[in-house]
Amino acid sequence: MNNRYREEERLEEEQNQKNKKKEKTIEVKTKKEEKKAKKKEEEQAEDLEILELRAEVAKLSDLYLRTLAEAENFKKRINDERMRERKYASQSLLERLVNVTDIFDKAVNSNVDDEKVKNFLIGFQMINKNLQDLLEDEGVTKIKAKGEVFDPKVHHAVETVVDLEQDDNIIVQERQTGYYYKDRILRPSLVVVNKINENNKEEIENE
Repeated sequence: MNNRYREEERLEEEQNQKNKKKEKTIEVKTKKEEKKAKKKEEEQAEDLEILELRAEVAKLSDLYLRTLAEAENFKKRINDERMRERKYASQSLLERLVNVTDIFDKAVNSNVDDEKVKNFLIGFQMINKNLQDLLEDEGVTKIKAKGEVFDPKVHHAVETVVDLEQDDNIIVQERQTGYYYKDRILRPSLVVVNKINENNKEEIENE
């Protein structure tokens, strides 16, 4: 009886040992799996962080390049504006000077009989010539008008006439000389333009 009881205890003890060993094996395996899963999560987190950093670097790089390009464009625009300002720095003064030349042109082209006045006009002619030379040196040139085709960009029509002996849209008279200043229009020419259409042509022919 005692032997049987001891045998049962031994078997029970062996079974307990086996169960403990099995539980320990499961516990070790579980810890390994948890450790492996944790490591995988950490690696995934690191990969995600790297991707985010790369995206941020690309974004900052693009921002830097665009900012650099904008800065270069701004610098170029400022330089262009400064060059343009220097190029046309004398424009307001030259606008006043061409108005002065109008006065001298009228004076020197006047028909007078008085000798004293004629002597004054000779002096005016010299002054007018100096003014014209000064304007040319500064890049001011006259706009062609009489006999030219009317161009609204450089001519301003103050009157129209009908002359069948001349072509349509031809300038027949210049009331005020126009000027270019380098590649700009300093002042448009004031002109009289020949305008022919079927109505006024028929009226003149019937007169």
